[in-house]
Amino acid sequence: MTSTIVRAVCPHDCPDTCALHVTVTDGVATEVRGDPDHPTTAGVLCTKVSRYTERTYHKDRLLFPQKRVGKKGEGKFERISWDEALDTISTRLRAIADQDPEAILPYSYAGTMGLLQSDSMPHRFFHKLGASFLDRTICASAGGAGYKYTIGARIGTDTEQVQNARLIIIWGGNPIASNLHLWMRVQEAKRNGARLIAIDPYRSLTAEKCHQHIALLPGTDAALALGIMHVLIAEDLLDHDYIAEYTLGFEQLKQRVQEWTPAKVAVTCGISVEELVGLARDYGATAKRGEPALIRANYGLQRVRGGGMAVRNITCLPALVGAWRHAAGGVQLSLSDSFPKNFPALQRPDLIPPGKTPRTINMSTIGDDLLRESSPAFGPKIAALIVYNSNPVAVAPESGVVARGFAREDLFTVVLEHFQTDTADYADILLPATTQLEHTDIHSTYGHLYMMANNPAIAPLGESKPNTEIFRLIAQRMGYTDPCFFETDDEIAAQAFKQSDERAIHFDWSSLKKTGWAKLKVPDAPFAHGGFPTPSGKCEFYSAAMQKDGLDPLPTYIPPYESAASNPALAKDYPLAMISPPARNFLNSSFVNVQSLRDTEGEPHLDMHPADAAERGIAQGDAVRIFNARGSFVAMARVTDKARAGLVVGLSIWWKKFASDNKNVNEVTSQRLTDMGRAPTFYDVLVQVEKLAQ
Repeated sequence: MTSTIVRAVCPHDCPDTCALHVTVTDGVATEVRGDPDHPTTAGVLCTKVSRYTERTYHKDRLLFPQKRVGKKGEGKFERISWDEALDTISTRLRAIADQDPEAILPYSYAGTMGLLQSDSMPHRFFHKLGASFLDRTICASAGGAGYKYTIGARIGTDTEQVQNARLIIIWGGNPIASNLHLWMRVQEAKRNGARLIAIDPYRSLTAEKCHQHIALLPGTDAALALGIMHVLIAEDLLDHDYIAEYTLGFEQLKQRVQEWTPAKVAVTCGISVEELVGLARDYGATAKRGEPALIRANYGLQRVRGGGMAVRNITCLPALVGAWRHAAGGVQLSLSDSFPKNFPALQRPDLIPPGKTPRTINMSTIGDDLLRESSPAFGPKIAALIVYNSNPVAVAPESGVVARGFAREDLFTVVLEHFQTDTADYADILLPATTQLEHTDIHSTYGHLYMMANNPAIAPLGESKPNTEIFRLIAQRMGYTDPCFFETDDEIAAQAFKQSDERAIHFDWSSLKKTGWAKLKVPDAPFAHGGFPTPSGKCEFYSAAMQKDGLDPLPTYIPPYESAASNPALAKDYPLAMISPPARNFLNSSFVNVQSLRDTEGEPHLDMHPADAAERGIAQGDAVRIFNARGSFVAMARVTDKARAGLVVGLSIWWKKFASDNKNVNEVTSQRLTDMGRAPTFYDVLVQVEKLAQ
């Protein structure tokens, strides 16, 4: 027996992007461990990825091309050859493209975060074809927009500095479940004497371990941030020098926040005046003492109507108190824009037919868009859909409508997958994709600052192929002869980062494959001396760009679409707010089919406050129906004060086929979009809950 260690990377949609050591014995991957030398991974993996060999060698892996033989959604397929699959796909796409290539739509997201499998050959193919663009909004585009308007780019506090903070506010996130390696450093900071505050409507695993939990109403985070600003200014807990030198629009901001008194904010957010004032004083006083104060803003808070503005308001706070002066201070939402990714080389937008700008379809409204007819405003009816790195029938909002769209008999659907997901059940052609252990890839991250190399540890199982190779083969069947369609994965990876940029001037693909990871050359404290990548070069409390885009140029509060305060008529029928944050043992809809993880998670459940449960005659363990005008789903009730009164929490995202009623939480979510970034409003939902007869 011969064993080797292969350097790899966790590909999943998580800020940690762990460096992996894969043990391979006689061609079989036997163990996946965290790289002990990688500073952020530190040898530790989450329960999901530590079982990655279970996923790769799962008995239900798709290993051969298949074609549908039953009705759409039934999931009945028969095996075919790659030649038949490629001929069928190229023939159907060519016929549609001859009429209008914009009737063809790619649908993908972050099933893998690798720049090769997600951002290279697939984009090249669809650009050459002239297909519709996909607006990839389903996770973080609202907060990203608000963040960029304020400080210019998704750049923030280095995770490797977190343990040095003296106050850490975890706002709208649960890092124990979704950002483990940041949480490890938060715990170190706590042992060093740091104060931890969680802001979240739900008392999550993380909130339980913080010194304080502020359980505001869903969708009111922007108002809370305005209230903090009011107190900071009223009590002069400010860094006047930083404001004068490195910010724009302070006087206008000062006027704006005058109306957001503690009393008004307390009513809006459903918290006490003391909680707001204490939070603001903790934050301002920490900075006044010259100690690092850090805000970890996460994605939960932006999945409401005013989610972009909420992130913008929060992002203003560090500049008011000078928290950016410290390497361990400031704010972290995402570090994505720290990486000088070479998208023109990866994606080749120059392949788009001359003089043509294809229309853009928003992935968050795919349900409605699949059911639209051709029109001058919309363009051609969607006739073909190629899905990769995503499971939209499970994860897209208003799932009942999404499923109806996918069920269209006149829609030609190709799905690249590892398993027969809810979406795969609707495919006409189902193609087997490789897992991360079976292909080459290169990664940036959004939670730390390392360029990462993934080396294939084992040969592809069955007849599975990397996404890059699948689209390479389809392009060749379509007759595309551009040299870029013949580039190898190594040749593409070598172009992934701009070596002309000083942050990655040391980038060399052949070296990175050997070392596994290399840190960007960036300052420890990115905005200690200003230098914000905004039009003014300053943190913009007042944003002319927002005004130009038809938005309020100053921080404000945009109430939810669906809440008792903003829509009392709707709340009469559906009085409970609902959020659906990630379950600890799943990652979006990945890993749901791994039996050991699903067994740990149990069954779909709904957390509800004892008062709300008693009012409805619901007891622990009862089967309940959660519903609104859009749809319904069934779960098991867990009666707990982790959910504040008036709120129910359905940890997600379950595959529908593993639920008793073949539905999940997205039956009740809405396709309405956020204030900016055109993102979904998953946590802007009112429902009613009723006990089901046993």
